[in-house]
Amino acid sequence: MRRRQPTPAPEPHVGLPGEPLAPALPDPADLEREATLARLFELHYSSMLRLAVLLGADDPENVVAEAYYQIYRKWRRLRDVDAAEAYLRSTVCNLTRMRIRHLQVARKHVENPTVLPDEAVASAESTALLRDDQRVLIDALQQLPARQREALVLRHWLGLKESEIAAAMGISPGSVKTHTARGIAALTQAMEARR
Repeated sequence: MRRRQPTPAPEPHVGLPGEPLAPALPDPADLEREATLARLFELHYSSMLRLAVLLGADDPENVVAEAYYQIYRKWRRLRDVDAAEAYLRSTVCNLTRMRIRHLQVARKHVENPTVLPDEAVASAESTALLRDDQRVLIDALQQLPARQREALVLRHWLGLKESEIAAAMGISPGSVKTHTARGIAALTQAMEARR
């Protein structure tokens, strides 16, 4: 008995030389995602950049760009599109925290650092965001522990509620109260010592 050879699959139509290729039809879901992310960028880029600066990121533009990239990648898993701003805020906080931690570890292992923290050059956008009358406050804020700094920035600069801060920081509302109270006390003490 002879076996039948399977019939080969038809080859895709490539087209004749000079014949234009038919453009691929974009997925409507992708178009909606692109438009929503563009609106999100227009509405929140400045505030996310300001947040990264206030939290102490040495490269706030890259932190915010990474946050937008992460939300772009995870868009289909985002349960509530209205929560995109909160997701961005949380991502900026986490990325800034990770970046600061990474830099602290890296600085410990460098024997002769070429740029000392006092000599670091701020980006043009960071400089534009901070006025001279804010520099003293920002310097005092940068001296606070990371969690206290995050709680104060989210509460007093962004005006978030305790539940929103808890979600952004990944902690309980009670911990938000503790970090905020301790941060205010430490900030007050630091500001009074500079006078």
